Amino acid sequence: MTIKPLSWAELQALTNFDPDPVNGVTNSQARLRLFGHNESDIRVTFYRDNHAWCPYCQKIWLYLEEKEIPYRVEKITMFCYGEKEAWYKQKVPSGMLPAVELDGKLITESDDILIALEQIFGALNYPMESDRVLPLRHLERLLFKYWCSWLCYPIRSSQQEKRNKEQFIKVVEMVEDALGNTPSPYFLDQFSIVDVIFTPYVERMNASLYYYKGYSLREENPRLSAWFDAMETRLTYRGTQSDFHTHVHDLPPQMGGCWENHDPQMLLNKKRVDHGSWFGLPDVTYPEPENSKEEALYRILKHHKTLISLNPAEDQVFDEALRCALTNMMTDEICTPPENSDSALRYLRDRICVPRDMSIYAAKRLREALEKTASLVGDRQGEPIPFKHRRDQDPAKFRS
Repeated sequence: MTIKPLSWAELQALTNFDPDPVNGVTNSQARLRLFGHNESDIRVTFYRDNHAWCPYCQKIWLYLEEKEIPYRVEKITMFCYGEKEAWYKQKVPSGMLPAVELDGKLITESDDILIALEQIFGALNYPMESDRVLPLRHLERLLFKYWCSWLCYPIRSSQQEKRNKEQFIKVVEMVEDALGNTPSPYFLDQFSIVDVIFTPYVERMNASLYYYKGYSLREENPRLSAWFDAMETRLTYRGTQSDFHTHVHDLPPQMGGCWENHDPQMLLNKKRVDHGSWFGLPDVTYPEPENSKEEALYRILKHHKTLISLNPAEDQVFDEALRCALTNMMTDEICTPPENSDSALRYLRDRICVPRDMSIYAAKRLREALEKTASLVGDRQGEPIPFKHRRDQDPAKFRS
């Protein structure tokens, strides 16, 4: 038996999710972060990407959140998503992110920004250029190098693929050894700037190698697994954390390509990331918050008119189909969408961006409802996700 979709007003009544982006937990929607301070206390303006995805921005973001430094946020379009804002290119001619204005002085390059912030606000337990930190910073760059060698070049032979994997795993073993040097689950005896430096690309390695190579970084390395678990106890990290689906489809245009090895495990992993189930993927392991559905609904309600206008389907068809999916998500009742709306629902399923749109568990719940509802009327997929760019995610279109 199927029910009629709830109206937008009826759906609105099902969520009381009401976050405080300014003084609440770490979130991607904030334009201002005060941590209980006055706005007059702000000395930092943080220029980061609209999608809350840029790995180098994530480092600065985590430092500011961990230190609870009041700051303003200016959001800029990354090259692969759309046209860079002209005013930002006047300020930073290269257009690169992140950038910070600290007491009116503009600073670029993430490591230089962290060092400058340290000089004013103090180290995050260990200074960037201390003898304890520098070797680990070099190890992170070595890990990055061999990740790129394995992931970002076309496969010319099985021998080359095997060699690239072995080289990467050899460096992973060095990382495992480094994590084993202290009783803490972190790289040093307590959470520090080293963990901030490792976070962005280790998170992206975990996603990309699972999807493109069939290798689970988190599941196959016990100390890295414990490190991820420890990071997920921190609300600062949870607020910046992305999911596998977002990462694996945002990385190719950023990295110049990501190459599948077509191993059986890789093909199974790819199917799970693209089509579900999204629960149980090794992208997150902390318990799901009780209000994840309410968060997902809140975020869709906030932008549903824009989402409907930008969807390839006719507005009336997608409006009803989307309400069907949300009705199912909130009530667990079957709600059959209009005929031929399956591809429209999957178009949205594939374009949820974590954490820009919502947190990781909220996204899983929404993807699940969209897929379950779409499957009631067909198996047509949405327009393919671009590989060389992500102009389908152009924030200028969304703003308009």
